[in-house]
Amino acid sequence: MSPDPISSRAVDPRFLDCESSAPEAVPQGAVAVIGIPAATPYASGRPHSESALAAIRHASTAQVGKLTHYDFDLGGPLLPDGGRLVDCGDLAFDPDDLPGNRARIADAYRALLARGAAPLLLGGDDSVQIPALAAFAERGEITILQVDAHIDWREEVEGERFGLSSTMRRASELDGVRTIVQVGARGTGSARPSDVAEAKAAGAQLIDMSTLRAKGMAPAIEAVPPGRPVVVCFDVDGFDPAVVPAVLGRTPGGLTYGDVVTLLNGVAERAPIIGFNIVEFVPEADIDGLGTRTVCRLAMLGAGLLARGAAC
Repeated sequence: MSPDPISSRAVDPRFLDCESSAPEAVPQGAVAVIGIPAATPYASGRPHSESALAAIRHASTAQVGKLTHYDFDLGGPLLPDGGRLVDCGDLAFDPDDLPGNRARIADAYRALLARGAAPLLLGGDDSVQIPALAAFAERGEITILQVDAHIDWREEVEGERFGLSSTMRRASELDGVRTIVQVGARGTGSARPSDVAEAKAAGAQLIDMSTLRAKGMAPAIEAVPPGRPVVVCFDVDGFDPAVVPAVLGRTPGGLTYGDVVTLLNGVAERAPIIGFNIVEFVPEADIDGLGTRTVCRLAMLGAGLLARGAAC
């Protein structure tokens, strides 16, 4: 029997010990955590980030008593007055039905967005974002802010067009995606010179680490159009590996956590953040829990920014 296209599996612990909810029953306007272990892994690979969902939730249990404390990264408690946070559990992954995985993600996101929810995605590899972004783009114009060491602009890899190296190219093909701002590329990855040229030709604004080191976060913040809703696509290898070592390929010279706080708060001052995706976290590659704590903190920051965006 194939997995239900909407319902997700309950989890314990829930993120920050919040209440649980099915995607189709989320309270109006709530921040909705949803775990997505994988969508379209390559034939030569595996769902390498599926354990990230549980790792982030377990790390969040140490923060539960602090939810009403002042959060200096957000300028107030994590949830503003009237804010709601729910955990929708995890979507099922079927390694034998990759199109079905993508359809299940899109259906879950349609259900969440129909409720006015602000989804916080705990991934999962980068391919889980493609159907989620499609659901956002169906409802209106959006800006994508990608933080990543790579630009993910391959047309295909191993014959697969919906894998983790093609996320931004597939996003650029969605009618509702008006602007793509890509922040933090560095070193060498899967991109060929032709991929970079085609990304720029499609209008993607590539703000690499050399630019950020020279000019700070301002160029990335100012590239986001004022007012248009933003979906944040955060591959955790955008962090420097000294901050988050728990990734597939550690590339030196990335963002600090402070850089990310400055970037995301600056973006939130320009436009509401309506979706926040965290992907490519590999707990098995962590060192002394450093990456887990940082990624959990990133998820908390994302929840707070989503709650503020929903209140706008």
